[in-house]
Amino acid sequence: MTLAIFDLDNTLLGGDSDYAWGEFAVKKGLVSADEYRAQNDEFYRQYQQGGLDIDAYLRFALAPLAGRRPEQLAALHREFMADYIAPLRLPKAEALIEQHRAAGDTLLIITATNRFITGPIADSLGIDNLLASDAEMVDGHYTGVPSGTPCFQEGKIERLKVWLQESGETLPGAYFYSDSHNDLPLLKWVDKPVAVDPDDTLRHHAEQAGWPILSLRD
Repeated sequence: MTLAIFDLDNTLLGGDSDYAWGEFAVKKGLVSADEYRAQNDEFYRQYQQGGLDIDAYLRFALAPLAGRRPEQLAALHREFMADYIAPLRLPKAEALIEQHRAAGDTLLIITATNRFITGPIADSLGIDNLLASDAEMVDGHYTGVPSGTPCFQEGKIERLKVWLQESGETLPGAYFYSDSHNDLPLLKWVDKPVAVDPDDTLRHHAEQAGWPILSLRD
């Protein structure tokens, strides 16, 4: 059985779910519109350039959840899924998932975006295994701060190593599909890296390394 690992944002989705949640939070009045949007845009720029402070970003992204219980946020998340995530679904991405599922591969999403946002998205794609950045909870409420190792850059390898030990899955022969140069550490670690609609830095590296380059948006 082979492991098929997928990045989520701009790979399986035709956009960034974390950024989209920020836009949704502004729309619903969960945050101050102008200030939040400006910060959201700046963090996204840093991510694209490879200089994101992941801890600072997670604290920013999780702040609107502070003091709330997951069940209090469930209706909001359903609205977010319908209005913001459904338009980002990619038929070719879902066909790729089904191709691996039909082959009997173990499916895993690994994403820097927090679990609150991505858990329902993974469920909607029929993928049970998810590694995401985690949000701290105390007494059933989100605190608004991250918990554990962020699932970002080298952190994805750290989190995957733990998951492999706990799940009994193995890495030899594994695929990893990603769009971002931020995922180069993990792409270099697997046997079968695939660049999906890659950014310029990843495209250049993939071409130099002879990695497959795939588009799920055509």
